[in-house]
Amino acid sequence: MRDIPVHAIWLAQDDPKKNTVVSASKRGDIVMHKRFNTVPRKGFILEPLCGKVFGPEDHEVLLSNGGAIVGLDCSWANIEESVEQVMKRTKLQPRMLPLLLAANPVNWGKPSKLTTAEALATILFLIGREQQARQVLGAFRWGERFFELNKEPLEAYAAAKSSAELVSLQFEFFDIDRSSIESD
Repeated sequence: MRDIPVHAIWLAQDDPKKNTVVSASKRGDIVMHKRFNTVPRKGFILEPLCGKVFGPEDHEVLLSNGGAIVGLDCSWANIEESVEQVMKRTKLQPRMLPLLLAANPVNWGKPSKLTTAEALATILFLIGREQQARQVLGAFRWGERFFELNKEPLEAYAAAKSSAELVSLQFEFFDIDRSSIESD
């Protein structure tokens, strides 16, 4: 079973010494891109503003069609401008994650305030690549805590049969506004 290609666009908005993409790329777990022309052209880009959740219907693109997962690594403080800038320069399909709790020290316990490495590991877990997901977070002392903190929702999301089911599952774990998430 081949590893899923895992990439990230690094916009250099955070301290590189604390950045999860920089750390994971040094270990070879994520391919870091500083320029847009080197980013894969097929697959998904994770960006939290698009309104469309990565669901079971998307799995096949990664599992059999050679698509890549690309994370957008930017500061949460600049998220809107960063997403706008990146989406003008890529043909990748935008997807957001279902709700999960951050395990990173900066945003610990906050819903959806994941690091790029946590976000990429989530997609790997959802498509059944748990070992690769754990490897991506293996560089961090808190990496395993992410899977412990989100065990029930991750397992439920991975078992969902449709995006609509996945979206509705979030309400079993988190108190959120249903109008902010699209299922198809």
